[in-house]
Amino acid sequence: MNQKFQAPKGVAEYVPPKADEFLAVQTRLRRPAELAGYGAVELPIFEDEALFTRGVGAATDVVSKEMYTFTDRGERRLALRPEGTAGVMRCVIEHGLHNGQLPVKLSYSGPFFRAERPQKGRYRQFNQVGVEAIGSDDPMLDAEVVALADTAFRSLGLTKFELLLTSLGCAACRPAYRERLTNFLATIELDEATRERAEQNPLRVLDDKRGDIQAKLADAPLLIDHICDACQDHYDEVRQLLRVVHVPWVEAPRLVRGLDYYTRTTFEFSHPLLGAQSGIGGGGRYDGLMETLGGPALSGIGYGLGADRALLAREAEGLPALAPANTEVFAIALGDQARKDLTWVVRRLRAGGIPTNMAFGSRSIKSAMKAADRSGARWALIIGDRESAAKKIQVKDLVTGEQVEVATPEVDAFVATKRREAQEGVADVAHA
Repeated sequence: MNQKFQAPKGVAEYVPPKADEFLAVQTRLRRPAELAGYGAVELPIFEDEALFTRGVGAATDVVSKEMYTFTDRGERRLALRPEGTAGVMRCVIEHGLHNGQLPVKLSYSGPFFRAERPQKGRYRQFNQVGVEAIGSDDPMLDAEVVALADTAFRSLGLTKFELLLTSLGCAACRPAYRERLTNFLATIELDEATRERAEQNPLRVLDDKRGDIQAKLADAPLLIDHICDACQDHYDEVRQLLRVVHVPWVEAPRLVRGLDYYTRTTFEFSHPLLGAQSGIGGGGRYDGLMETLGGPALSGIGYGLGADRALLAREAEGLPALAPANTEVFAIALGDQARKDLTWVVRRLRAGGIPTNMAFGSRSIKSAMKAADRSGARWALIIGDRESAAKKIQVKDLVTGEQVEVATPEVDAFVATKRREAQEGVADVAHA
C-alpha cells in the first residue's frame, strides 16, 4: 500500500502562481536595505541551543515553549532558529566583522521555526526578511532602520498598516522600573505560571495577550514614564527624525514584544485587517546583546519583517499580484525541422530576459493554442514546415488576436519591441 505524504502541519507552503507572488514580496522587502548599503548574509538554519537561550532569554515563550531543539549524532544540543538577530550576532563575532567599518550593516531572509499552535498567519515554519545594524547608538541609525521597514511595506502597495513605537529604556533606568512593576504585580492575582514568569522577567507579563491579564494590568506603571534623561533624549531625536522623513507612528507605551534583548527604540508594524495575527513585522535596539554573546560591548538595532503575513496583508487589501507573468511567450512547433528552429529561437528569447515556454510532445495546433492560453502568455510563436523553409515565424498577440509573419532571425527583437510597447502602455494607463 502506497503511503500518501503531506507537508507538516503549520508550514506555509507555496506553489505556482502564489509562489511567484511570495518571491516577489521577499524581493521587495529586501530591496530598501540593499539600497541603504546593507550587505547580504546567509545564516545556518540551526545553531547551538545555548545561543538562543542566552541571547533571546530563557524566560521567553520563544525559548521556553516554542523552540525546536534536538541532539545530533555528536551529542550536541541544537535548535532550529526561532529568530535572526542572535544568529547574526554570533556570525559577526565569529568572523570579526565588528573589527572593520562600523556600523556593520547586514540583511538576510529565509525560514524560521517556532512550535506554535498553527492558524492563519501563524506558522511553525515562517519566512522573514531582516536587517541588523551593529556598532552605533546614533538615533539617526534607529530612524533609518524604522524608515527602511516602513518603505519595504509601502513598496508592496500596503497602506492600511500602522507603526507602533516606544522606548524600553536601558540598563541604567530599567532596574528601578522593574522594581516598581514587580511591586505592582505583587498586588494582583496571577496564575502560577504567570507568577513564575514575573519573577524571571516582569516585563514578560506585559506581553501576555490574555484579556483577563490585560484587564489586571490596566493600572500597571508604564516604562516610558520612567526612562532616564539619556533614553528620553534618544527617543525624542528618533521621533524628530521620523517626522523629517514623513514616517507616521502611534505611541505604544505597552509595547514589549516577545524577546528579552530589546532596549530603547522598540517598534512593531500592525495590520488591522489580519485579525488576531496583526503583527507583520517589528524590531528594535538591543544594546548589550553582543556582550552577552561573548563579543565587545557594541550596540545594535534591527528588524524582522514577516513575508508570509505581508502576503496575507496584500490579499486583505485586495492588491493586484506583484509577480510578472511566468510566461510571456509560448512557442509552438509543428514538424521536425520546425522543432529545431524553434529551440534556437526560444534560447535566444530567454537569453534576452523574456520568459518563454514551449509546447512539448506531438500536439495539434488546437491543443497547443489552448496550452498557450492557459500559460498566461501574451504572444504565441507558431512555426511549421512551411515557415521553417521560408525562415519565417508566425507571431500572434493573444490579447488582440493580431498575427504577423516575422523573419526568424528578427523574431527576438520583434517580440522585445512589442513587449516594451505593452509595458509602456500599462505605465501610461497607470499614470493617467
